[in-house]
Amino acid sequence: MLIAGVDEAGRGCVIGPLVVVGITVSEENLSALLGLGVRDSKQLSIKKREALYPEILNLAQSHHIIKVSPALIDRAVCSTKAFYKLNRLEAQTMAKIIQKLSPDKAFVDAADVLPDRFGEYIKEGLSSPQPTIVSEHKADRNYSVVAAASIVAKIVRDGEIHRLHAKYGDFGSGYLADDRTLFFLRRLLDEGGGVYPSCVRKSWAPARRVKAEYGSKQQTLG
Repeated sequence: MLIAGVDEAGRGCVIGPLVVVGITVSEENLSALLGLGVRDSKQLSIKKREALYPEILNLAQSHHIIKVSPALIDRAVCSTKAFYKLNRLEAQTMAKIIQKLSPDKAFVDAADVLPDRFGEYIKEGLSSPQPTIVSEHKADRNYSVVAAASIVAKIVRDGEIHRLHAKYGDFGSGYLADDRTLFFLRRLLDEGGGVYPSCVRKSWAPARRVKAEYGSKQQTLG
């Protein structure tokens, strides 16, 4: 039996893409995955994630990565369709990955407050015959195959952030709790004449708030 794990990295960031990753392993190789010391990526150091990354890909039967752009995220968040928001976009992205990998069973880390509903969203994007979908909260802690996907997603996401650092300067992690990130948003607006570059999720509340503050400041100066 071919088992898939699907997880993401960067969902809560205001800068950079959402990275969604799926990996497949044969059922008999699940114990080997555990033997590598695979755990939820958030519980591992950067050095440990980097060491595990090639080992996971070497052990995996296949893997697939989708980088969801800030523009696509903004479109989902700002959609007038009540049913099409970020959770639905993430579920559709996971469906594309699962369809590509063609596992017999897929474990996913549910983004929705209702994990069963999230699983149904995924099934909507799958053609027949459909694999068994197990959608759970904290699946990256409970299933090694999802933890492995979370590690790959985190490594790929970190690579995207490093590339953005090289282009724009060090803005920290890109997460909302990082003061460097919020300071950087203000700098981007100053340098861009009030316009964010494509790496920013313009629909995120902090980005909108910083832009509103910038607009008020410009009016005062004018």
